[in-house]
Amino acid sequence: MKRLLLSAALFCAGDAFAQDMLIRNATVHTATAQGTLQGADVLVQGGVVRAVGPGLAAPAGVSVVEAGGRPLTPALFGGITDIGIEEVSGESSTVDSAVTLKDAQPVRPEFDVTLAYNPGSVLLPVARVEGIGFTLLGAGGGGAFVDGQGGVVRLDGSADPIGPRALFVRLGSDALGESGKSRAAQWMLLDQLVAEARGRVAADSPHALLTPAGRAALAKYLSGQGRIVVSVNRAADIRRLLRWAKREGVRIAVSGGAEAWELAPELAQAQVPVFVDALADLPADFDRIGATLENAARLRAAGVEVGFSQTGDASHNARKVRQLAGNAVANGLPWEDGLAGLTRVPAQAFGVADQVGAIAVGRTADLVLWSGDPLDVANVAQQVWLGGRAMPMKSRQTELRDRYLRPAGNLPRAYPH
Repeated sequence: MKRLLLSAALFCAGDAFAQDMLIRNATVHTATAQGTLQGADVLVQGGVVRAVGPGLAAPAGVSVVEAGGRPLTPALFGGITDIGIEEVSGESSTVDSAVTLKDAQPVRPEFDVTLAYNPGSVLLPVARVEGIGFTLLGAGGGGAFVDGQGGVVRLDGSADPIGPRALFVRLGSDALGESGKSRAAQWMLLDQLVAEARGRVAADSPHALLTPAGRAALAKYLSGQGRIVVSVNRAADIRRLLRWAKREGVRIAVSGGAEAWELAPELAQAQVPVFVDALADLPADFDRIGATLENAARLRAAGVEVGFSQTGDASHNARKVRQLAGNAVANGLPWEDGLAGLTRVPAQAFGVADQVGAIAVGRTADLVLWSGDPLDVANVAQQVWLGGRAMPMKSRQTELRDRYLRPAGNLPRAYPH
């Protein structure tokens, strides 16, 4: 049996194959009904968790990683981002998250951003070394308030998304420019889109908003085959959204939800998960007058499933999503629910709970060993495994750091060789 200290676990960082290993004596945060297991072991074989519990024996030939009591969690959710479909936000040729087609149908729900996903993006390792293992690619910011579709990707270098697609819609003041300058017009247009998708408006009508492919795509979500993720903040708009979703029989999730706490009982009853920016506590606009740092805690206390996602430059700052969870915990959210918002909740909400978001027998071994509490940004991810493979714990930032920390030689530090 081969025994390895954590510092030696990097030996297979570049290995293309899963590592058979026993992670010994960890504080295992399973993100399941088992909760947190003190002094537990996790056996990984063939990229899959095979056993979880205390005192596990390492089979012959299986490496041992001594955790020393440190926290072990599932790889975390990075929020709703453009990782892999955006490289430089200010350079339009590297941004593939939105569609604007002039002189064509203005609403294109068939648009799917996962088709542009680049697993070689430099943003993947930037997020991954901070413990982020999966994200939801979101469509947004195009020429319509129905932005298109996205899906979950694992940040392990694989090219294809996992699980079902999600449809992205914006409501409220952020979408007024694409919906007739009125919130009322948003509901008017949504009603027409539903009528078209359900065949109540002729496909060849001169007033049709959808292509044939768009009608088919929207019809899928109207039949409950996927989740509609709605970016919305104002309580009045969320109330109207809940009524619309109930009437049309669709599955929704709320993104943003700055004033969602005002409708916490209704959201809980409708089983609508809310992905909050837990640092949104200022009345930045008229949709967020009621913003509060206690948003996540109040929602969860009412029974709402709470996840986390940043507003703003989420792709380049996905690593900060655990800071959101930590701040929510500091403002009343139970710690286990803070971790669940980065693991179990998004995995279940977006239909990938059989693959990511938990440490359990039979699940993919997407794991992170931390120096301390993962919701405290003073701590770091010491090793990330995705599918049982130890990921290289470096990014363009760490490479630049190391370059300029080296002693000066005959050439300036900018020359790596």
